[in-house]
Amino acid sequence: MKGYGKPIALFCAGLLAFTSHAQEHERKVVLHGSIQSDVLVPEEDEKIGTGSYDDWALTNTYVDLGLMSKNVEAGARLEFTEYPLPGFEADFKGWGVPHLYLKGISDFGFDVTVGDFYDQFGSGFIFRTYEERSLGIDNSLRGARLNVTAWKGVQFKVLGGLQRRYWDWKHGAWVGGADLEMNLEQYSSKMRDKGITWMVGASGVLKQEGDEDIIVSGTNYRLDLPTTVGAFDVRSRFQKGNYSVLAEYAWKSQDPSFDNGYIYHRGNALMLSASYSKRGASALVQVKRSEDMSYRSQRSMVGTSVFINNMPAFAYQHTYALAALYPYATQAAKGEWAFQGEFGYSFKRNTALGGKYGTKLKLNVSHIRSLDKDPVEEFNGSTYGTDGYKSKFFKVGGETYYQDINLQMEKKLTKAFKLNLMYMNQRYNKDVVEGHGGTIKSNIAVAEGKYQFNKKLTLRAEAQYLATKQDEGDWTYGLLELSVLPYFMFTVSDMWNNGATNLHYYMGSVTFNYKAHRLMAGYGRTRAGYNCSGGVCRYVPASRGFQVSYNYNF
Repeated sequence: MKGYGKPIALFCAGLLAFTSHAQEHERKVVLHGSIQSDVLVPEEDEKIGTGSYDDWALTNTYVDLGLMSKNVEAGARLEFTEYPLPGFEADFKGWGVPHLYLKGISDFGFDVTVGDFYDQFGSGFIFRTYEERSLGIDNSLRGARLNVTAWKGVQFKVLGGLQRRYWDWKHGAWVGGADLEMNLEQYSSKMRDKGITWMVGASGVLKQEGDEDIIVSGTNYRLDLPTTVGAFDVRSRFQKGNYSVLAEYAWKSQDPSFDNGYIYHRGNALMLSASYSKRGASALVQVKRSEDMSYRSQRSMVGTSVFINNMPAFAYQHTYALAALYPYATQAAKGEWAFQGEFGYSFKRNTALGGKYGTKLKLNVSHIRSLDKDPVEEFNGSTYGTDGYKSKFFKVGGETYYQDINLQMEKKLTKAFKLNLMYMNQRYNKDVVEGHGGTIKSNIAVAEGKYQFNKKLTLRAEAQYLATKQDEGDWTYGLLELSVLPYFMFTVSDMWNNGATNLHYYMGSVTFNYKAHRLMAGYGRTRAGYNCSGGVCRYVPASRGFQVSYNYNF
């Protein structure tokens, strides 16, 4: 167990004070929490390249507990990753209580949190701390936060602390920031009468990190590293009726790091987003330009750890297996131009295109390109210590990083049968996202059908096909899922590479649900690849074996 004596002692003292406070004021105390445990009993499989295992069972297990009253909250999380699942590197190895917090809530419009917490400023361009267990991300801050909502239409927060990196806080930088948002319609009755909401906001973040020896290759020159790196963000969202417009701009000072090759280029990001929505129709158009916006509390780290910020991906988040086979990871350090448009329309019932039950169509287009860059003069054959490049702000680069054009249709054919169809055309630059492999061009077709026999019995089936001449060639995927309410779900699937490898990635599972409990047991193979969420990706190696997953919420 990692050394958490002092934090746990402080938490227990706070918990005693909390209990005393609740009893003194005779206020109801609510206990809540959850348990999540994912277990794999692995088997070696040379055909899919699992490698060997030192342990007979691997698990990531989390237990969250919280106490809540009107004016005080407290929480803790136990994590057991002593034998972590495949794809969770050795830094995850350990167990303990890495998450503790105590929160006091005032009746006068402010609250104070001490301990470990998550937060986000705006869209997250300069600050976002969050937990995403499937990716192994937990970049919480351990410190303090003040949140003020005492003034009409105003929300202000100030925070600071050390950022978590797996089981370590000692070697991280100090991160602090402040955020202010104002809802201007609260000060104008005319705006409220017209149904207008108008938010303006601004944020600032500082990281303070110790110096280190970074030497220019082939020389004795040591980089003069900035120990303080600042960033700011301004934004505005205007909404009237069915229309909404968001504009946001962020800037970051010189931040040489492993991600950008230790150059001294200043970072910036601009996003414009406009949407329209009404019953039966919707539209969303977005554009984002970013460069050198990788912002970590430890400049020499790699992977998904210690990011202070998060740059969202303007790419559709697919849930179908083959559509998600080549997911896009945001290129925060390289920079990118990203464009996305999404349009949805529902044809009404009893019309020529709607039929008896109506028809829903959705078109999504994502296109992401490089920046247009002019490299600066190198020093001793290296860009270390230079500005790296120059880039004209409004000029788009010539390299395509990612493109996805997909059309989806949802159609209820009878009272019992519903059909979903999808076609996707994709260009995936594997050189950019993964570092090798060229550009993969693919066409993907998906058909999903769901038939409800009665209120308790439903059968769902998927058939998918991915066609490409690159990488491993074509893929076929099939799935059958039988739901027997309220307790059981039976699933079998197979993802077959009918191209270069001729490998089958089969899986079978049974899921049992009872009240707040969910237990899944399964057996099969998992393909090596990238697991992504919100433009952040983690490589997961191939595996085979018996899987058990248990979830409980209370």
